[in-house]
Amino acid sequence: MKVKFIVPGPPRGKGRPRFSRNGHTYTPKETEQYEAKIAYCYRQQCGRTFFEKDIPLDVRISAYFPIPQSASKKRQQMMRDRIIRPTIKPDSDNIVKCLDAINKVAFYDDAQIVDVQVRKFYSDDPRLVITIQEAGCR
Repeated sequence: MKVKFIVPGPPRGKGRPRFSRNGHTYTPKETEQYEAKIAYCYRQQCGRTFFEKDIPLDVRISAYFPIPQSASKKRQQMMRDRIIRPTIKPDSDNIVKCLDAINKVAFYDDAQIVDVQVRKFYSDDPRLVITIQEAGCR
């Protein structure tokens, strides 16, 4: 089984937990909204597809960042041609953490993920493309 879905807009990473004045931790509102968007996109594009507990998963994430308008036309073209790749925030590990958004929606638990790949590119169409499939034995 394999699913692929797209989250439109610039990729975001999971924000650090915040602390209230009385010491309680909470997730920043921007992170909550982005995770809700990820879950919504998954449901809209993949329906009720669900990877059951104990199925090892392979996840591929392609993060497409907007091309900066401030870059020269030559640099912009190099970004489109994937000669220049983003070395900007969010970090790849924070992009992966956003998979928490589809815990219990796409799979039982993100502990099932045994292979993960994150690739960062520039594009005129910023988005996340996430592919989830059962991990094959090698």
